[in-house]
Amino acid sequence: MLKLNRPIAFFDLETTGVSLSADRIVEIAIIKILPDGTRQVKRKLINPQIPIPKDASDIHGITDEMIKDAPTFKQAANEIKMFIENCDLGGYNSNRFDVPILMEEFLRAGMDVDLSTRKMIDVQHIFYTMEPRTLTAAYKFFCNKELTDAHSAEADVEATIDVFMAQVDKYTNLGNSVDSILQVIGEEKIVDYARRFSYNEKGQEIFNFGKHKGKSVTDVLKAEPQYYDWMMRGDFPLHTKQKLTEILNRTLLKNN
Repeated sequence: MLKLNRPIAFFDLETTGVSLSADRIVEIAIIKILPDGTRQVKRKLINPQIPIPKDASDIHGITDEMIKDAPTFKQAANEIKMFIENCDLGGYNSNRFDVPILMEEFLRAGMDVDLSTRKMIDVQHIFYTMEPRTLTAAYKFFCNKELTDAHSAEADVEATIDVFMAQVDKYTNLGNSVDSILQVIGEEKIVDYARRFSYNEKGQEIFNFGKHKGKSVTDVLKAEPQYYDWMMRGDFPLHTKQKLTEILNRTLLKNN
């Protein structure tokens, strides 16, 4: 049995997206484990006061209609704060995502929540620590072999092929073709290889960094043409600059 000196509150958030600063919580679920092993559960839908994008709804199933009568985070903040009072915190990828998002919401609600004395358990971090995500670890897991020449390029690529073949054999739902595998794991549609740009739900190129993050590249170039010059002079990869120029030229063609 887990030995606890004080309660630990495991929690998970569903949100409007993955931006720590711009996105909002639409659902919070907390299971608090007390030192005697008993559990207390709290789950709340939250009205984020901004539209929930379709791609987010497709993931968690929560729509604007479902949360229209739910409390805002500011209205629910004190209840949530009291429920996790004097608790350590836990979750999956919580240290990098859930905790920062939750703290942003508390700050926006004007509520001071001090987590400096709390212990934080990230279950994903345990997983990655105990089961390293390296090629050597994958080779051992899938092929039951030791990669003795790790970081020799030829040995690494041979091991990668062995792991890939073992994955195809192990996970039958992947099928045995490139198309069937990508259908299961998903195929990322990229703009530039450095991921400085990405696509929004409408298929438009948007900035993935900086002060214009989330904004249409075309719209920014129209409103602030000097931003193009800044990026072209800046320390950005050549492919990023190439794609930026393609977008600019396409924009100028449309204008003409």
